[in-house]
Amino acid sequence: MTRNFRDLHRDLRMPCDENRLLLDRRKFLSKGSMALAAIASSSLGSASGLAWGLPATAEAVEVKTAYGRLRGTRKGDLITFKGIPYAGPVSGENRFKAPPPLVPWTGVRDALTPGPPSFQPNRPSFGVDEPVPSENCLVLNIWTPAVDQRRRPVMFYNHGGGFVVGSGSTWYQDGSNVARQYDVVVVASNHRLGLLGYLFLADLAGEEYATSGNQGILDITAALKWVRENIEAFGGDPHNVMVFGESGGGAKTSCVYALPLAKDYFNKASIESGPGVRMTPRDMATETAKMVLSELGLSDKEVPKLKEVPAEKLVEVQAAVAKRAPGNLTLSGGRKGMVVSRPGGFGPVVDGTYLPNHPFDPGAPAISTDKPLMVGTNKDEMAFFFFERKANDIFSLTDDGLKSRLDKELGADAEKILSTYRKSRPGASPTDLYIAITTARAMWLGSIEIAEKKFEQKSAPVYMYMFTHESNLIVPDTNHRLGAAHATEIWYKFNNVDVEGPKDPTRPSLIGTDPDRKKAALNMSEMWATFARTGHPGAKGQPSWPAYTLQKRATMMIDAQCKVEEDPFGQERALWDSLTS
Repeated sequence: MTRNFRDLHRDLRMPCDENRLLLDRRKFLSKGSMALAAIASSSLGSASGLAWGLPATAEAVEVKTAYGRLRGTRKGDLITFKGIPYAGPVSGENRFKAPPPLVPWTGVRDALTPGPPSFQPNRPSFGVDEPVPSENCLVLNIWTPAVDQRRRPVMFYNHGGGFVVGSGSTWYQDGSNVARQYDVVVVASNHRLGLLGYLFLADLAGEEYATSGNQGILDITAALKWVRENIEAFGGDPHNVMVFGESGGGAKTSCVYALPLAKDYFNKASIESGPGVRMTPRDMATETAKMVLSELGLSDKEVPKLKEVPAEKLVEVQAAVAKRAPGNLTLSGGRKGMVVSRPGGFGPVVDGTYLPNHPFDPGAPAISTDKPLMVGTNKDEMAFFFFERKANDIFSLTDDGLKSRLDKELGADAEKILSTYRKSRPGASPTDLYIAITTARAMWLGSIEIAEKKFEQKSAPVYMYMFTHESNLIVPDTNHRLGAAHATEIWYKFNNVDVEGPKDPTRPSLIGTDPDRKKAALNMSEMWATFARTGHPGAKGQPSWPAYTLQKRATMMIDAQCKVEEDPFGQERALWDSLTS
């Protein structure tokens, strides 16, 4: 089931094959839902480059930053600033390098609509008024209750999409409700993705490219540095910053947690459905770079010519390389997490300098010993991938079909695993058993690995969760509910279950229509905001959330009524441990 990050986010409508479980969540959520804005990279231009008019019901608000004045929008009890540049251009001579410093501007710069996301396949749009992707994409959005210098907790979000697609302006990740309801400041950034964000060239072209391979993570660090320097003007506390992210954003957060350059810019973190235990070794990353050069007809000595290749062409090369190699992202990594050592994919590189070690291998990063951590998964992660794949045969599995799949995927361990899961989940259907087994390999075991290693530091606490609130969406052409699938919790932690998104009548709502959605959303969003404020997650009317320990393995099961379970599905966890020891 190994694929690179790009492959995991391609359109999934292809013949069923359990070894080709690919993801394009962005296309699922936004395809056909809105027109692309008729601008590309003007958000990194002059201060007058974004002169859109204010909505009729909005009021202009100005803030002074270290780089110049910004004009945002007040609407009711919320103020937003969007498309704020946090670093300089990363095209031309700055391609494949660390983000350059931001040049101050004169006058007042409009921050009224989103800036562009990173260049990526299919040039999608993710949010209202968002321009098409651009190579110069280093912008961020801010949602704040007031610009009164009151030092509110800051929640800094890393968007999902593997390391190859996505945007901080995606509509269902809007920070308005969380900022307004819990009196916090929410920030989301765009950063380089795919080949432009993670092509490693240092071993081929020397010191000039020392930062290559980790451009995207260094972009996030630059955004965090900007927050440290400026967020007080937006009502935020520069010394109380929580970094969090889901799926690929969880893996990015894993890297930020281990990145020496970022250690002074945040205070706590949450890794959600994206256990970044390991990243790409530099020898594998160099092999991928050679594949890129070969695809372009260049020799290993012609690295400088990569700066002259149009960005659109590099995205095409990214796709071509992915087709030639198995890539470096897996949905079956178990305790090794999402990334495995294979060439052909693009993600952060363990270069020994900027990312000195794997984030959580052999242990949790020492630089973040004192930073509280949350980590967790959704109960039915893999149901999303099967749903998006239109792999309807999985949603109607027979006992024989289940056994056949497990024999193929798990070999000699299949019988023991199936027997254990049947005992652990009496009455579960073959489909439910298959989703549970594949979810463990994709997300759950890697998240446990992170929690255990953080606990072993015997310092700041780690809190484990499992999102269990089930979508009542019936998978089309089946009788099976989607359940607590991958990505469904995003609406809940942002308290956006009632937010109306772009309409596409051909695609159902991923989160369903059950009446308890709002209760679950209030619980999860308050837990996240409370963690941002205090370092200890919690919500009114819900059980106290104990820290995770190897003795009790307390896990918050998040739903309309939450509960704490000690070592949930412990029989299954012990089985996997016995197979990997």
